Amino acid sequence: MKRHFSMIRDFHLADWFTLANAFCGTGAVFAAMRFLQDGRPIGLLRGMALIPLAFLFDALDGRIARWRRKSSALGRELDSLADVISFGVAPAALAYACGMQGGWDWVILSYFVCCGVSRLARYNVTAESLSGDDGKVRYFEGTPIPTSLVLVVVLALAAWQGHLGESLWFGVIDLGWQLHPLVLMFALSGSLMISKTLHIPKP
Repeated sequence: MKRHFSMIRDFHLADWFTLANAFCGTGAVFAAMRFLQDGRPIGLLRGMALIPLAFLFDALDGRIARWRRKSSALGRELDSLADVISFGVAPAALAYACGMQGGWDWVILSYFVCCGVSRLARYNVTAESLSGDDGKVRYFEGTPIPTSLVLVVVLALAAWQGHLGESLWFGVIDLGWQLHPLVLMFALSGSLMISKTLHIPKP
C-alpha cells in the first residue's frame, strides 16, 4: 500500500493545481458527451465554464511553483499532459458536441489537437535553448495552447444564443464531406500554435 502512494508523496503543492486543471478538462469532455446524450444546453455550458477554471489552475500552478521555489520534471510533464486535455482535447470535444460533426470537421479538429500536442512537445524539448542567463524562457514559439480558451468562449456564446447543431453560425458547406466554416477557427489556432516564426514574450 505504501508503494501505491509513493508517487503522491512526491507531488508538490503546484502539482495539485495542475491536476485540478486536468480534472476540469476531463469534466468538460464528459459534459460534451452528456450533451450528445440528453441535448440539454445548460450541461454543455457548465462544461464550457470548466475551461476558464482550468486556465486559472494552469496559471496558478506556475506561480505557486515559483513562489515556493519547488519544481520538478514530474511537474513539467504533468503540466503538459493536463494542458493537452483541457486546452486541446476538451475544446475539440465541445466543438463536436456543438455540431461540428462533418468529415472535414473531424479532420480539422484532429489537426488542432495534434498541433497542441506538437506545440507542447516542442516547448519541452527547446525550453532550455530558449532560456536566458537566468534560466527563464524569454518567449514562446507559436501561441501557447491555453489560448484555445478563446475558441471555447466563442462556442459558449453560440450555445448561449441557441446556435447549435443545424443552427451553428455560418451554416455548413458540402465538399464531399461536410464542413462547418466555424471550425476553421480551430485550424487557425492550431497553425498559430506550431508556428516557428511567431514569437510571443513569456510573462
